[in-house]
Amino acid sequence: MAADLPGRRDYPRLIRYSPAVLRCSAAALALGLVPVAASAAELWKTLPEPAARPDPKDEGRVEVGGASIYYAIFGSGPPVILLHGGFGSGEDWGSEIPTLTGRVRVIAIDSRGQGRSTRGSAPLSYGTMAGDVIAVMDHLGIGQAAIIGWSDGAIVGLHLAIHQPDRVERLFAFAANFDGSASVPGGSKSATFKTYFARARRRYEAISGTPAEADKTQDALRKMWAKEPRYKAAELGKIRALTWIVDGERDEIISAAHTKALAAKIKGSKLLILPGLSHFALWQDPEVFGQAMLDFLSAP
Repeated sequence: MAADLPGRRDYPRLIRYSPAVLRCSAAALALGLVPVAASAAELWKTLPEPAARPDPKDEGRVEVGGASIYYAIFGSGPPVILLHGGFGSGEDWGSEIPTLTGRVRVIAIDSRGQGRSTRGSAPLSYGTMAGDVIAVMDHLGIGQAAIIGWSDGAIVGLHLAIHQPDRVERLFAFAANFDGSASVPGGSKSATFKTYFARARRRYEAISGTPAEADKTQDALRKMWAKEPRYKAAELGKIRALTWIVDGERDEIISAAHTKALAAKIKGSKLLILPGLSHFALWQDPEVFGQAMLDFLSAP
Protein backbone atom coordinates (compact mmCIF):
# COMPACT_ATOMS: atom_id res chain seq x y z
CA MET A 1 0.00 0.00 0.00
CA ALA A 2 2.80 2.45 0.88
CA ALA A 3 4.25 2.39 -2.62
CA ASP A 4 0.90 3.33 -4.14
CA LEU A 5 0.36 6.62 -2.31
CA PRO A 6 2.35 9.87 -2.38
CA GLY A 7 3.23 12.02 0.59
CA ARG A 8 4.35 9.31 3.03
CA ARG A 9 5.49 10.45 6.48
CA ASP A 10 6.98 8.34 9.24
CA TYR A 11 5.15 8.52 12.58
CA PRO A 12 6.55 7.77 16.02
CA ARG A 13 4.63 5.29 18.17
CA LEU A 14 2.73 8.07 19.93
CA ILE A 15 1.63 11.32 18.32
CA ARG A 16 -0.20 13.71 20.60
CA TYR A 17 -0.74 17.19 19.25
CA SER A 18 -1.41 20.25 21.37
CA PRO A 19 -5.15 21.06 21.45
CA ALA A 20 -4.24 24.44 19.96
CA VAL A 21 -2.89 22.75 16.83
CA LEU A 22 -5.78 21.58 14.74
CA ARG A 23 -6.16 22.99 11.26
CA CYS A 24 -2.96 23.31 9.33
CA SER A 25 -0.92 21.76 6.55
CA ALA A 26 0.08 18.13 6.90
CA ALA A 27 3.72 18.95 7.58
CA ALA A 28 2.96 21.65 10.13
CA LEU A 29 0.40 19.36 11.77
CA ALA A 30 2.99 16.65 12.24
CA LEU A 31 5.41 19.10 13.84
CA GLY A 32 2.76 20.89 15.92
CA LEU A 33 3.87 24.32 14.71
CA VAL A 34 0.71 26.13 13.65
CA PRO A 35 -1.64 27.55 16.34
CA VAL A 36 -5.29 28.32 15.63
CA ALA A 37 -8.06 30.13 17.44
CA ALA A 38 -8.88 28.72 20.86
CA SER A 39 -12.47 28.12 19.76
CA ALA A 40 -11.22 25.29 17.54
CA ALA A 41 -10.65 23.24 20.68
CA GLU A 42 -14.44 23.25 21.21
CA LEU A 43 -15.03 21.24 18.05
CA TRP A 44 -15.39 18.14 20.22
CA LYS A 45 -18.70 19.53 21.49
CA THR A 46 -20.16 19.80 17.98
CA LEU A 47 -21.73 17.27 15.65
CA PRO A 48 -21.58 18.60 12.07
CA GLU A 49 -23.47 16.79 9.34
CA PRO A 50 -21.19 14.65 7.18
CA ALA A 51 -20.94 15.61 3.53
CA ALA A 52 -23.33 13.83 1.20
CA ARG A 53 -21.93 10.51 0.05
CA PRO A 54 -20.78 10.64 -3.60
CA ASP A 55 -22.54 8.46 -6.14
CA PRO A 56 -20.84 5.07 -6.16
CA LYS A 57 -19.00 3.67 -9.15
CA ASP A 58 -20.75 0.38 -8.42
CA GLU A 59 -22.89 -1.11 -5.68
CA GLY A 60 -24.36 -4.47 -4.83
CA ARG A 61 -25.43 -6.97 -2.22
CA VAL A 62 -24.14 -10.25 -0.85
CA GLU A 63 -26.52 -12.75 0.73
CA VAL A 64 -24.90 -14.29 3.80
CA GLY A 65 -26.25 -15.93 6.94
CA GLY A 66 -29.84 -14.90 6.31
CA ALA A 67 -28.93 -11.24 5.74
CA SER A 68 -28.43 -9.07 2.67
CA ILE A 69 -25.22 -7.05 3.03
CA TYR A 70 -24.97 -3.86 0.99
CA TYR A 71 -21.71 -2.40 -0.34
CA ALA A 72 -20.77 0.58 -2.52
CA ILE A 73 -17.56 1.07 -4.50
CA PHE A 74 -15.77 4.35 -5.25
CA GLY A 75 -12.58 5.03 -7.20
CA SER A 76 -9.91 2.56 -8.26
CA GLY A 77 -6.62 1.23 -6.97
CA PRO A 78 -5.64 -0.88 -3.95
CA PRO A 79 -8.75 -1.92 -1.95
CA VAL A 80 -9.64 -0.04 1.24
CA ILE A 81 -12.73 -1.12 3.19
CA LEU A 82 -14.62 1.47 5.27
CA LEU A 83 -16.62 0.21 8.25
CA HIS A 84 -18.97 2.64 10.03
CA GLY A 85 -19.98 3.05 13.67
CA GLY A 86 -22.93 1.54 15.52
CA PHE A 87 -26.38 2.22 14.01
CA GLY A 88 -24.70 4.12 11.19
CA SER A 89 -24.12 3.37 7.52
CA GLY A 90 -21.69 3.91 4.68
CA GLU A 91 -23.30 7.32 4.26
CA ASP A 92 -21.31 8.42 7.32
CA TRP A 93 -18.11 8.42 5.25
CA GLY A 94 -19.35 11.12 2.86
CA SER A 95 -16.64 13.57 3.94
CA GLU A 96 -13.84 10.99 3.68
CA ILE A 97 -14.60 9.11 0.47
CA PRO A 98 -13.49 11.96 -1.86
CA THR A 99 -10.18 12.17 0.04
CA LEU A 100 -9.48 8.52 -0.77
CA THR A 101 -10.84 8.08 -4.29
CA GLY A 102 -8.29 8.68 -6.99
CA ARG A 103 -5.75 6.97 -4.76
CA VAL A 104 -7.49 3.76 -3.72
CA ARG A 105 -10.56 1.67 -4.42
CA VAL A 106 -13.00 2.34 -1.58
CA ILE A 107 -15.52 -0.31 -0.56
CA ALA A 108 -18.00 1.09 1.99
CA ILE A 109 -20.00 -1.69 3.65
CA ASP A 110 -23.23 -1.24 5.57
CA SER A 111 -22.91 -3.53 8.59
CA ARG A 112 -25.53 -6.19 9.21
CA GLY A 113 -28.91 -4.74 10.17
CA GLN A 114 -27.75 -1.17 9.57
CA GLY A 115 -27.98 1.24 6.65
CA ARG A 116 -29.16 -0.65 3.58
CA SER A 117 -28.21 -4.08 4.96
CA THR A 118 -30.76 -6.40 6.54
CA ARG A 119 -30.26 -8.10 9.92
CA GLY A 120 -31.42 -11.68 9.54
CA SER A 121 -32.61 -13.67 12.55
CA ALA A 122 -29.33 -14.35 14.35
CA PRO A 123 -28.15 -12.10 17.22
CA LEU A 124 -25.70 -9.40 16.20
CA SER A 125 -22.05 -9.96 17.02
CA TYR A 126 -18.73 -8.55 15.90
CA GLY A 127 -17.74 -12.00 14.67
CA THR A 128 -20.83 -12.22 12.47
CA MET A 129 -20.22 -8.76 11.04
CA ALA A 130 -16.58 -9.67 10.39
CA GLY A 131 -17.82 -12.72 8.48
CA ASP A 132 -20.01 -10.42 6.39
CA VAL A 133 -16.93 -8.36 5.45
CA ILE A 134 -15.15 -11.52 4.33
CA ALA A 135 -18.20 -12.50 2.28
CA VAL A 136 -18.13 -9.14 0.48
CA MET A 137 -14.39 -9.47 -0.12
CA ASP A 138 -14.86 -12.96 -1.55
CA HIS A 139 -17.72 -11.77 -3.75
CA LEU A 140 -15.51 -8.98 -5.15
CA GLY A 141 -12.45 -11.19 -5.52
CA ILE A 142 -10.43 -9.24 -2.93
CA GLY A 143 -7.87 -11.40 -1.19
CA GLN A 144 -6.52 -8.75 1.15
CA ALA A 145 -7.48 -5.16 1.95
CA ALA A 146 -6.72 -2.25 4.22
CA ILE A 147 -9.45 -1.72 6.81
CA ILE A 148 -10.46 1.71 8.11
CA GLY A 149 -13.02 1.35 10.88
CA TRP A 150 -14.79 3.74 13.20
CA SER A 151 -16.12 2.61 16.61
CA ASP A 152 -18.05 -0.63 15.95
CA GLY A 153 -16.38 -0.77 12.55
CA ALA A 154 -12.97 -0.54 14.20
CA ILE A 155 -13.88 -3.42 16.51
CA VAL A 156 -14.89 -5.48 13.48
CA GLY A 157 -11.47 -4.60 12.07
CA LEU A 158 -9.79 -5.89 15.23
CA HIS A 159 -11.77 -9.12 14.94
CA LEU A 160 -10.67 -9.56 11.35
CA ALA A 161 -7.02 -8.84 12.18
CA ILE A 162 -7.14 -11.45 14.96
CA HIS A 163 -9.12 -14.20 13.23
CA GLN A 164 -8.52 -13.56 9.50
CA PRO A 165 -4.97 -12.16 9.49
CA ASP A 166 -4.29 -13.08 5.86
CA ARG A 167 -7.18 -10.87 4.73
CA VAL A 168 -6.10 -7.66 6.51
CA GLU A 169 -3.23 -5.75 4.90
CA ARG A 170 -3.38 -2.96 7.49
CA LEU A 171 -5.83 -1.62 10.08
CA PHE A 172 -6.82 1.94 11.07
CA ALA A 173 -8.93 1.48 14.20
CA PHE A 174 -10.57 4.75 15.25
CA ALA A 175 -12.43 4.92 18.60
CA ALA A 176 -12.34 1.20 19.31
CA ASN A 177 -12.59 -0.65 22.60
CA PHE A 178 -11.45 -4.20 23.29
CA ASP A 179 -13.51 -4.93 26.44
CA GLY A 180 -15.89 -3.31 28.90
CA SER A 181 -13.21 -1.34 30.73
CA ALA A 182 -13.32 1.48 28.19
CA SER A 183 -16.36 3.35 29.39
CA VAL A 184 -16.31 7.01 30.36
CA PRO A 185 -19.08 7.45 32.97
CA GLY A 186 -22.12 9.13 31.46
CA GLY A 187 -20.50 9.55 28.07
CA SER A 188 -23.20 7.76 26.12
CA LYS A 189 -25.79 10.12 27.65
CA SER A 190 -24.00 13.26 26.43
CA ALA A 191 -25.85 15.71 24.21
CA THR A 192 -23.57 14.77 21.33
CA PHE A 193 -24.45 11.09 21.54
CA LYS A 194 -28.16 11.82 21.88
CA THR A 195 -27.96 13.93 18.71
CA TYR A 196 -26.01 11.19 16.95
CA PHE A 197 -28.57 8.47 17.68
CA ALA A 198 -31.47 10.71 16.67
CA ARG A 199 -29.70 11.46 13.41
CA ALA A 200 -28.78 7.81 12.86
CA ARG A 201 -32.39 6.80 13.35
CA ARG A 202 -33.59 9.32 10.76
CA ARG A 203 -30.98 8.04 8.31
CA TYR A 204 -31.96 4.43 8.97
CA GLU A 205 -35.62 5.18 8.35
CA ALA A 206 -34.71 7.00 5.13
CA ILE A 207 -32.46 4.38 3.49
CA SER A 208 -33.26 1.02 5.08
CA GLY A 209 -35.47 -1.44 3.27
CA THR A 210 -37.01 -2.23 6.66
CA PRO A 211 -37.54 1.23 8.22
CA ALA A 212 -39.98 -0.08 10.82
CA GLU A 213 -37.17 -2.23 12.29
CA ALA A 214 -35.29 0.72 13.84
CA ASP A 215 -36.24 -0.14 17.43
CA LYS A 216 -35.44 -3.83 16.97
CA THR A 217 -32.08 -2.99 15.41
CA GLN A 218 -31.17 -0.67 18.27
CA ASP A 219 -32.18 -3.34 20.78
CA ALA A 220 -30.03 -5.91 18.98
CA LEU A 221 -27.07 -3.51 19.07
CA ARG A 222 -27.54 -2.78 22.78
CA LYS A 223 -27.55 -6.50 23.56
CA MET A 224 -24.31 -6.91 21.61
CA TRP A 225 -22.67 -3.92 23.30
CA ALA A 226 -23.59 -5.33 26.73
CA LYS A 227 -21.58 -8.50 26.02
CA GLU A 228 -18.96 -7.54 23.46
CA PRO A 229 -16.16 -7.05 22.66
CA ARG A 230 -14.10 -9.19 25.03
CA TYR A 231 -10.70 -9.53 23.36
CA LYS A 232 -7.90 -10.89 25.52
CA ALA A 233 -4.35 -9.56 25.49
CA ALA A 234 -3.17 -12.81 23.91
CA GLU A 235 -5.63 -12.39 21.03
CA LEU A 236 -4.65 -8.77 20.40
CA GLY A 237 -1.02 -9.82 20.59
CA LYS A 238 -1.59 -12.06 17.57
CA ILE A 239 -2.29 -9.07 15.29
CA ARG A 240 0.49 -8.68 12.75
CA ALA A 241 -1.08 -6.28 10.26
CA LEU A 242 0.31 -2.75 10.29
CA THR A 243 -2.05 -1.18 12.84
CA TRP A 244 -2.83 2.37 13.91
CA ILE A 245 -4.93 2.87 17.02
CA VAL A 246 -6.55 6.30 16.70
CA ASP A 247 -8.94 8.33 18.81
CA GLY A 248 -10.09 11.84 19.56
CA GLU A 249 -8.58 13.50 22.60
CA ARG A 250 -12.07 14.15 23.98
CA ASP A 251 -13.79 10.85 23.14
CA GLU A 252 -17.06 10.80 25.09
CA ILE A 253 -17.21 7.02 25.72
CA ILE A 254 -13.69 5.57 25.30
CA SER A 255 -11.17 6.54 27.97
CA ALA A 256 -7.68 7.66 26.99
CA ALA A 257 -6.18 4.98 29.25
CA HIS A 258 -8.13 2.27 27.41
CA THR A 259 -6.99 3.52 24.00
CA LYS A 260 -3.36 3.54 25.15
CA ALA A 261 -3.77 0.05 26.60
CA LEU A 262 -5.17 -1.20 23.29
CA ALA A 263 -2.19 0.14 21.37
CA ALA A 264 0.21 -1.36 23.90
CA LYS A 265 -1.30 -4.83 23.43
CA ILE A 266 -0.72 -4.83 19.64
CA LYS A 267 2.93 -5.34 18.84
CA GLY A 268 4.36 -2.56 16.68
CA SER A 269 1.14 -0.57 16.55
CA LYS A 270 1.13 3.22 16.42
CA LEU A 271 -1.05 5.43 18.60
CA LEU A 272 -2.51 8.63 17.17
CA ILE A 273 -4.53 11.04 19.31
CA LEU A 274 -6.42 13.80 17.47
CA PRO A 275 -6.48 16.97 19.60
CA GLY A 276 -9.67 18.83 20.43
CA LEU A 277 -11.84 16.18 18.74
CA SER A 278 -14.10 13.43 20.02
CA HIS A 279 -15.67 10.10 19.04
CA PHE A 280 -16.99 11.98 16.00
CA ALA A 281 -13.69 13.42 14.75
CA LEU A 282 -14.36 12.32 11.16
CA TRP A 283 -17.24 14.83 11.06
CA GLN A 284 -15.76 17.48 13.35
CA ASP A 285 -12.61 17.93 11.28
CA PRO A 286 -12.68 15.94 8.00
CA GLU A 287 -9.43 17.61 6.87
CA VAL A 288 -7.42 16.38 9.86
CA PHE A 289 -9.12 12.98 9.83
CA GLY A 290 -8.58 12.63 6.08
CA GLN A 291 -4.89 13.46 6.37
CA ALA A 292 -4.53 10.85 9.10
CA MET A 293 -6.07 8.24 6.81
CA LEU A 294 -3.74 9.15 3.93
CA ASP A 295 -0.70 9.05 6.20
CA PHE A 296 -1.79 5.65 7.49
CA LEU A 297 -2.21 4.27 3.98
CA SER A 298 1.22 5.62 3.02
CA ALA A 299 3.03 4.26 6.09
CA PRO A 300 5.68 1.63 5.36
